[in-house]
Amino acid sequence: MIAWLFRFQSLFGLVLVFVAAVVFSPVRDGELLFLDSGNLFNVVRAMSEIGILAVGMTFVILVGGIDLSVGSVLGLASVGAAVLLVRQDFGVLPAVLVVLAAGLVFGLLQGVVTAKLGIQAFIVTLAGMQIARALARIWSGGQGVEIAYGDAPGRAPMAFSLLGERTFNGLVPIPALIFAVVAGLAALLLRVTAFSRHVYAIGGNEKAARLSGVPVNRVKILVFGLCGLLAALAGIVHAGQLNYGGPNDGSMAELDAIAAVVIGGAGLSGGRGTVVGTVAGALLVGVLRNILTLNNVDSNVQLLIIGLVIVAAAGLQRLRPAAVG
Repeated sequence: MIAWLFRFQSLFGLVLVFVAAVVFSPVRDGELLFLDSGNLFNVVRAMSEIGILAVGMTFVILVGGIDLSVGSVLGLASVGAAVLLVRQDFGVLPAVLVVLAAGLVFGLLQGVVTAKLGIQAFIVTLAGMQIARALARIWSGGQGVEIAYGDAPGRAPMAFSLLGERTFNGLVPIPALIFAVVAGLAALLLRVTAFSRHVYAIGGNEKAARLSGVPVNRVKILVFGLCGLLAALAGIVHAGQLNYGGPNDGSMAELDAIAAVVIGGAGLSGGRGTVVGTVAGALLVGVLRNILTLNNVDSNVQLLIIGLVIVAAAGLQRLRPAAVG
């Protein structure tokens, strides 16, 4: 029973926070503001970028690593998308492909340095965080790039503005759909493929995995590449939502992504965690922030409360029975 509770701790936590949000929701015209459908989808939309980052971070943490560069890569990707669309007159598809490729290559390079040179991921991605931020400032000329739409030169194609729109009768934000698709594909990847077994094996015991014939270096490089790719995707979504690409955007987003993974039940030492748990962790943070904002709680107090939740989640990991995966 205890093992079962720990296995689904993130989902229980999400339900608990959701119920608390209903209880403490402000009321307007007899309706609970928190349960308004527009508000609920806003929670998902607001957490979509962090959720996409957190899915990539889940793979890195599962192999016992960490990626501190994802927030800077998000900023780099948002700048790249804006510059290519507005200043270089790229179409939407070529611009998206170039930015995704840049994120993938950036992640792969960090994976190569980590796996081949044996440098700790913390150090490599800390340097990567600085490099990506510098590249974003160089690419944008140190200034944010506004995205205006139209057919004239210097304007982005209208198709890119769809990232800021909603579908299904104007209810579901497009970024929320992208987050759902990314999470679904990642969960499938971790559920049914040999790649997932290698990821968990490396995180559980890298030396034993290597002796068992697992291509440790190749898997690590691919995991960092996937994380970079998803960080770039989050940056594209960010630029589409805000109609803006800023070199300083995504600052501290890596900490939110790590928090979502930890609250989701993953162990920072590797070998334990799920995408479903990460999604629940991201939504838990989103619901918590939303209900605190609806109740006009000071932003500094919000940070304090969310920080305590992260500490509590990490503390639960210490009590987790070893037999629970």
